[in-house]
Formats: sequence, structure tokens, C-alpha cells
Amino acid sequence: MRHDVRPAGVALKRLVRLLLAALLLAPALGPGLVSAAETLRWLEDGRPGALAQQAVDLLAAAASHGLEPRDYDAAALQQALARARQDPPPDAAAAARLDRALTAAMLRYLGDLHEGRVDPRRIDHDFKARPREAFDAVRVLDDALRERRLDTAVQRAAPPLPLYGQLREVLAHYRTLADHPAWRRPLPALPRPARGAAKLEPGQAWDGLALLAERLVALGDLPPLPAVPERYEGALVQAVEAFQQRHGLAVDGVIGAATLAQLQVPPAARGRQLELMLERLRWTPLLAGPRMIVINIPEFVLRAYEVQDGRIEVQREMKVIVGKAYGTRTPLFDEDMRFIEFSPYWNVPPSIARAETVPKLRRDPSYFDREGFEFVDRNGRVSTVLTPQALDAVLAGQLRIRQRPGERNALGDIKFVFPNHANIYLHHTPSVQLFERQRRDFSHGCIRVEQPVALATFVLKPMPEWTEERIRQAMAAGRSSTLRLAQPVPVVIAYGTALVKGGRPHFFDDIYGLDRVLEAALRRRAPRPPIVEAADRR
Repeated sequence: MRHDVRPAGVALKRLVRLLLAALLLAPALGPGLVSAAETLRWLEDGRPGALAQQAVDLLAAAASHGLEPRDYDAAALQQALARARQDPPPDAAAAARLDRALTAAMLRYLGDLHEGRVDPRRIDHDFKARPREAFDAVRVLDDALRERRLDTAVQRAAPPLPLYGQLREVLAHYRTLADHPAWRRPLPALPRPARGAAKLEPGQAWDGLALLAERLVALGDLPPLPAVPERYEGALVQAVEAFQQRHGLAVDGVIGAATLAQLQVPPAARGRQLELMLERLRWTPLLAGPRMIVINIPEFVLRAYEVQDGRIEVQREMKVIVGKAYGTRTPLFDEDMRFIEFSPYWNVPPSIARAETVPKLRRDPSYFDREGFEFVDRNGRVSTVLTPQALDAVLAGQLRIRQRPGERNALGDIKFVFPNHANIYLHHTPSVQLFERQRRDFSHGCIRVEQPVALATFVLKPMPEWTEERIRQAMAAGRSSTLRLAQPVPVVIAYGTALVKGGRPHFFDDIYGLDRVLEAALRRRAPRPPIVEAADRR
């Protein structure tokens, strides 16, 4: 049996905090009744103090975090404060109800800021829940009240990421553009050549140039022009290239269907995209360790970083190839990388073997030797002979197909393993030309990395004996070997369609439709009970 050996004082303090939280969040004791032990925290002599107004102002500004002020009864609380300031002062029961409502609203607000409003596991994001003890909203609020600075409680509740604050600034800017005249009418149709798709190329005339320039100036991609040119050229082309770079488009200065579609997106839609990203940051574990690897699916980018003195220092950044949007999506989760496999075998997943490999081997038996395949039975015995019977055994689950190490191996020459239920891992690839594509969802779910040696040097930094030369030698050995990491490295497969890079907002296509899923989950939330009682709303 386990015994609690904590000092009695610590246990008592914890009990007091729990009792205090229960008291603060309890409903009114009844008409005209108030507990003699109840202490008002926000009202002084029945009148709202400065901290009460601070609280209501913060709740009213919840939209700046992408939250909804009505979830915290901000308007009703503001009205209640106004009434409580009038003569005569509210009676003891009404004062107690208002005091409790302010506390309940602030605790709900701090909880939403820290935990988010949607459980990621309900929308297929398999992130580990944060320990509940990591954030004590009651204690955080108590500390802020003692300091008479409620904004410190908000700072402690919100994600401690520079990106979070940057996204809030961008959100504020895009909200100022909601009624901008540049979006009151759509851009006109693009010029259509005699043959081919409609597009605007440098040097062409277009009756949408003035409106295009107005939008690009508002978005910060174009400095104000003394006059709009008669043709699409010069600064306008450069501004479109900057816009394309910020929206995950091919940077060629040509306005085709994809670029025009992004130019037509209204600022309000971008604002909602930013709000959804703020929500994701509240539950995506981006600070799970001092060294981390994060893959952002819509951006097709991997970043390896270290946290030094509270600052995130990106050590490696590279392109990745992720699972196909239609059929073989890469799942979102966090796990610890524990192994590296050099010159790995590729065990063809049964689903791929059934749907692709076996049918191709039946059509083209030479594919077996050309690709370096072999059969492996349940006892680990290997056969390099292709027969119809062996292919039947693969379909029956009696044999599996694997690919030997070599230059044609689908995993390339290195594999980064973080054990997980979906059998997803990072690896190199012989198909390096695919990294030049703008949209890179080509895999069956695993993630291909552009710079495997650079990633390996980051992962193996705590093992200095593994120099870059030694890593390359192991990759080229042609013999499969597995290395256990001295220090596991957290890996997060995340999803963000809005980021801030180099001080500028960047937006990416919702390739898996997960922004729409999150939007729907937020709409489906059960109605939250009102905080201010009906009697106090009048």
C-alpha cells in the first residue's frame, strides 16, 4: 500500500486551495443567503473594485486570443458591474453572486487559454494530454489578485510560444482589413489566351491591376505606388511573388488559377484561419523537451530546435514529403524518437503489398529482382525466389515482402524510428526530385526528409562519437544496423495552416481538411452554462 508522506503543511495547503475553488465556483446558497465564511474578492463594501473592471476588460478582449467573449458572459458581467456601482449598493447575496461569477468567468477563461476548447483526441489528433498539475488556474488567479495584475494570469495561461503572440498581432491586423474597400468586389477574370488556361503574365494588360495593387498594399506585400502601371510589371510582379511565397504557391510571378484563388480570400476568412491556429497551439505539445523535432504537415517542413534560456532556437529546417491527402494521410501525434536504422530494410506494409506490390509483380516478375525484394516467413526465414505460390502466401498473410538495403530501397539509407501505433517513421528516399514540388503529399503515410545527414547530426548531438563522417559511412554500409539513442528526442507531427515567419504571416492550404474539422468541432460544442445568474442580468 502506498502512503502519502508529504508534509502535513503541504497537504493542508492543497486541501485549502481545493476547498477555496469549490466555494468560488459553487452556485448561490439560496435566495438572500450567503455563507458567513465567504470573502468577497472583487467587491469592496459591495462595490466593484479596480480588479473587477480589469477582469471584465480581459474577458471582453478574449477575441484577441481567438476566443469568444460570450463564453465568459463578458457583456452580462459588464452590465452587472455597472448596476453594482449605482446607489444603493447591492445586498450581501447579490454581491456574493457577482463576486463568484467574476471568479468563475476568469477561471473558465484561463482554462480555455491553457487547455483549449476542443479535446484534440476527438478530432483524430493523438497528442498526449498535459498533466493536470502543470497548470493550477486557482493558484494562478490567486497570485495575480495578490499582485493586482490580472494580465499576468493571462500570460501564464497562454502558450509560452513567440509564435502565439505573433499570430495574435497578425489576427488584430487582419481584423482591421475586414471592411477594407479592396475586398468589396472580386478581382476580374484573368486574360485567356487562344490556347491554354487563363493567366496573367508579366507585361500583359489587365483591368484588375488597380484592385490588385490595392489588395497587395493592404496586405503589406507592396509599398504604395504613385500610380498603377498600365501593364503587369515591375513592383507589382515582385509583390505577387512575395504573396505567392507567403501562401505556399509556386513563386513565378504569374497569376494563374491557384494564385487568383488565394488573392480572392477575404481577410475575415484569414482571421478565422488564424483563430483556429491559436486554438491548435493551446494543445499541440511544442515544448515537450529541450530538444524537439516538429513536422508541420500543410507546410511540408520539418524543424529541429532546442529551447535555450526559454528561447526556441531552430537548429535544422528542411522540406519533407508527407502522406497523400486522399487515402494515406500522415496521422498527427507525438512520440519519442528512440532509434536510428542505417541501411534499413523496408518491410512492405500488407496494405501496400496487397494493393500495389503483388499486382505489379504478377504483371512484371522482373520487378522483384530489380527492386531487391525478398520473402520472409513468420519464423524469419528468407527466400529470394519469386513464385505464384509465394505471392498467394503474401495475400494470405503467411509471408511478407521486404526490400533489401541498397540504392533503390524505398527508405533510402536511413530511418528514424519513434515507436507508435501507426508505424510511422522518418526516412530518406531515392526519389529526391519530389522535394522540388511545391505540394509534397506523395507518401503512404511515413515522412520522407530532404536532409537526412543534417537531421542525424542533430539527433545524435548527445553522442559526439557519431560524427558526420561516421553517419555517412553507416548509411552507405549496405548492411542494416540499429542504433539506440542515448537521449530520446520528442517528435511532434503537427498541423498548422497559418504561421509567422520572418515577421510576415504565411498561409497554407488545408490539405487534409482538418481546419474544417476543428471548425465543426467548435460549433458542435455543448452550450456552456451561463455564469451570471438570471436575477443579476436584469
